[in-house]
Amino acid sequence: MQQRAEESRLRSDLSRDKKLATMRMLLQATRFESFLHRKFVGQKRFSLEGAESVIPLLDHLIEKAAELSLQQVVIGMSHRGRLNVLVNIFKKPLENMFAEFADNEGFQIVGEGDVKYHKGYSTRRCFSNGCVRVSLASNPSHLEAVNPVVEGKCRARQDRLEGDGEQLVMPLLIHGDAAFAGQGVVAETLNLSQLAGYKTGGTLHLVINNQIGFTTLPVDARSTCYSTDIAKMLMAPIFHVHGDDPEALIQAATMAIEFRQKFRKDVVIEVICYRRHGHNEGDEPFFTQPLMYDKIRNHPLTADIYKNQLLYEGFPETEFQSIAAEVDHNLEEALSREICPLHEEFMQQWAHVSRKFSFDPVETGVDSEVLLQLNDSLTTVPDTFTPHRKIASLLKKRHKSVAEATGIDWGTGEALAMASLANEGTSIRLSGQDSRRGTFNHRHATLYDTVTASEYTPLADIAKKAGGRFDVYNSLLSEMAVLGFDYGYAVETPDDLTIWEAQFGDFANGAQVIIDQFIASSQAKWDRPSGITMFLPHGYEGQGPEHSSARIERYLQLCGDNNMQIVNASTPAQLFHLLRRQVRTRHRCPLILFTPKALLRHPACTSTVEELTRGHFQEILPDDLDAKKCRRVLLCSGKIYYDLLQQRLAGQHNDIALIRIEQIYPLHKELLKNILKPYQKTVEYCWVQEEIANAGAWDYLRPQLRELMGREPEYVGRKRSASTAVGSNRIHKIEQQQILDRAFAPSK
Repeated sequence: MQQRAEESRLRSDLSRDKKLATMRMLLQATRFESFLHRKFVGQKRFSLEGAESVIPLLDHLIEKAAELSLQQVVIGMSHRGRLNVLVNIFKKPLENMFAEFADNEGFQIVGEGDVKYHKGYSTRRCFSNGCVRVSLASNPSHLEAVNPVVEGKCRARQDRLEGDGEQLVMPLLIHGDAAFAGQGVVAETLNLSQLAGYKTGGTLHLVINNQIGFTTLPVDARSTCYSTDIAKMLMAPIFHVHGDDPEALIQAATMAIEFRQKFRKDVVIEVICYRRHGHNEGDEPFFTQPLMYDKIRNHPLTADIYKNQLLYEGFPETEFQSIAAEVDHNLEEALSREICPLHEEFMQQWAHVSRKFSFDPVETGVDSEVLLQLNDSLTTVPDTFTPHRKIASLLKKRHKSVAEATGIDWGTGEALAMASLANEGTSIRLSGQDSRRGTFNHRHATLYDTVTASEYTPLADIAKKAGGRFDVYNSLLSEMAVLGFDYGYAVETPDDLTIWEAQFGDFANGAQVIIDQFIASSQAKWDRPSGITMFLPHGYEGQGPEHSSARIERYLQLCGDNNMQIVNASTPAQLFHLLRRQVRTRHRCPLILFTPKALLRHPACTSTVEELTRGHFQEILPDDLDAKKCRRVLLCSGKIYYDLLQQRLAGQHNDIALIRIEQIYPLHKELLKNILKPYQKTVEYCWVQEEIANAGAWDYLRPQLRELMGREPEYVGRKRSASTAVGSNRIHKIEQQQILDRAFAPSK
C-alpha cells in the first residue's frame, strides 16, 4: 500500500479520452436526475445528487474488473442512487425506467411487484479488455440486509466455476454512512469474510457518505470518528476520498480492486459527499439541518467543478456542450419509446423450474440395495482413522438399524436422504451453529480423529465420487448474516439442496428480516424463487420459553400463493422423502421444516427400510383404527403425536383416532377431506397442540378445519400467553398432562 501510494502520489494520470469519458458519466448521472425531477414531479427516486461521481467510479471499477480477468461482479446496494446505477452502469433501458415511473399499464409486473428502487437487474458489460457479467441483487428497505445475500450469491457462483472462483467473481457492496455504522448485520457480514464456509475472496465496499442519515447527523448516529471504522475489525484498508474529485475516486478504485485481487481481503472506499435533497424528493431538509442545507444549496455540482478543471487543462467547452446535448436528446427520445423486453441471465438458470405448486406425489423411494451400500459408506471410517469410542458405537448402531431394516432413527434417516441425493449427483450445503455434530448430538456429519484431530466427512466422499459436493459448516454465532448468506446461495443453485439450521428454532427470530423480506416474499416481489431449506428444532420439553417454540405461527402468517412449505414431519421416513422431494420436484420454494429434539432418540420415532424404498412424502398421516368405531378424532402435528399415542396405549382408548398434519401449508384439503370422510357424523373433532393458544398452527388451521368438518373443532392445548412456554420443568409436565387428559376425556 505504501509503495502504491508513493509511486502515484495518490493521483491518477488519466488519458484525455478517460477524462472525457469521466465527464460524460458525470453528465449522464447529473442530467438523468434533473430529467426525472422535471418529468415526474414529486415522485420518490432517492436521487444520487451530491454523489454523482459514484457513477464514473463504478464504471471504472467494472472496466478494471474486466482487465483483471474477473468474470462476474455481484452488487448489493440500498435505494440511494439505485435508479441512476441501473440506467448508467447496468444500461437498463431508459424507456423501461420511465414506464415504471409512469406506472404504465403495459409495463409487466410479475406477482405483486415492488417499488422500482428495490428491484434487481443483471447484464453483461463488454470493454476492449473483456466482458463482465454484472448483477444487482434485489433489496428491500432494510438497508444492509442484502449484504450477506450478495456474499452467498457470490460463493455459490465461485463454487460452481472451475478454477479459482474467488479470482473470477467479486462482491461489491454499496452502503450509506449511517447504515454502515449503525446496522449490526454489517459487522456480521464483515465477520464472514475469512471464514472457510463463507469467504468470497474479499469484498469491495463503497460507502456513500452523505454526512446524514434521514434527518440524523453523525454526532447522533455513531460513536466513532469515521462511518467506516467498523471495518477496522478486519484491518481492511479504508480510502477516504472527496466526492467532488472524480479522478481521486478512480485512483482509489484502481488500488482497491487490485488490493482485493492480490490479497483476497475486504477493502473500503468512503466517498465523502452530500445529499442535495432530503431523504426523498418530497422531504424538506431545512426543517432539521438549515445551516447544512444552506451550504448545499449554494454548492456547485460535481459535473460543473470537474468541467472547470478540464477547461483549465485546455479542453474546449464545445465538447462538453455536445455531450450534454446528446445526453438530453437520449433522455427525451426514450420517454416516447415502447418498453424493451428484458432477458436476464438469472431467469435462464431457473427456466426448467416450475413456478406452480402441485400436490402430485413425487416418487422419492430409493432401492434397498443402494441404501445398504450408502449405509456402509456412511458408517465405515478409514483404517487409519480413530473415532471416539461413543461415535464408533453410534456408527455400529446406525449400520445395524439399516442392515436389519428396522429402527432407523431421525439422524440415520437424514443421513440416508442426503447420501442418496449426493449419490445421484446433487450438491448439498448445510450450515448453522454447531451443525457438523448437531446441537443435539444426533448428526455427526463430520468425525474427528481422537489421536490426530483430523476430520472425516463420509457424505463428502459419496458426493465427490458422483461429481457433486457435500459441504457442512459450523457457522459463526449469527442468524441474520448466515441465513442471508445461505438464502443467497440457494437463489443461485436451483438444483442443489441448501440448508440453514438454527441451533434452536426460537433463535431464527434473529433473522426475521431475511425471512420476511427475502425468503417469504422474494418471488412475489422480484420474481426471484429459491429452494432454501430451514431446519428449526421445535418442541416443548420443559426447557423454558427460549428453547421450545420455533414460532410456527409466524411462518404461517407469511404464507400466501403457495410461497413456502411449512412442515412438521414426525418420522425419519417422512424426513427422508421430504428432503428428496425438495430437489426432485419440478417446483421450487422455501421449505420451513420444524425438526424434533426429544424425538431424535424416542423409541417410537423410527422407520423401516421398506418405508424408505417406496412411496413419497405424505402431507397427512391417517390412523389405521376402524373409523366407524371412533367417537373422537384428534388432529395434531409433530411431537405431541407420540405423547397422545402413549396415552392412548396406556388407557386402551381404541375409540380415539390420531391424525397427523405433517404439511401445514399448503394444506392438502382434498386429502384431509377424504381421510375424514369415513368417520361418523357424530364424531368429535379436536385440534391438539402443545403450543400456547396464540401460537402454533391453531389460528391458521381453525377456519379451514371448520370448513372441512362443517363445525368448529375443539381446541386442546395451552392457554394464551405472552411467553411461549413456562420456565419450570415441573409446571411444564403438569400442563402437558392436562393436555393429554383433556384429549382423552370422556365425551360430553
